[in-house]
Amino acid sequence: MMAAKLQQWRNLAGRLDLMARIDAVSTRRFIHEGPDTVEELLDRHLAKKEKTIIDDDEAELLNRRRLTSTRREALSLYRDILRATRFFMWIDSRGNLWRDVLRENARKEFEAARFEKDPEVITRLLINGSDAVSSSLDKLAEKQREMIEKQRRGDQP
Repeated sequence: MMAAKLQQWRNLAGRLDLMARIDAVSTRRFIHEGPDTVEELLDRHLAKKEKTIIDDDEAELLNRRRLTSTRREALSLYRDILRATRFFMWIDSRGNLWRDVLRENARKEFEAARFEKDPEVITRLLINGSDAVSSSLDKLAEKQREMIEKQRRGDQP
């Protein structure tokens, strides 16, 4: 009984597949039924680039979105700097913590670039800032590894 039902489903699936193939062949265009000119051929097969007309409101909205994303990135970078400066706990030659000096300098840099409007300049500043944070943390981690290794060698006879 089960084998008979399975055979019926296979037959039905075969017929449906055959019908789909016939439909595909009947709707397919042949070369001799193609376009008469090269322009028609190109129009049919090349993707056309749509020209978008942006009015002032849409342009302002796009500009706000871009500024919002760069503001978000700038804020994220500033928070990363504040987090990274927690590790700089030694004192400089004037008696100030390096953490405070670095935070003060970061604040000055951000204030200096606060009203920058050029997206390329803003992007360059953000990239350079994040590179500086990551490289300083890498150098700090390397120095700490060296100090730990030095202490281990000093402790062992």
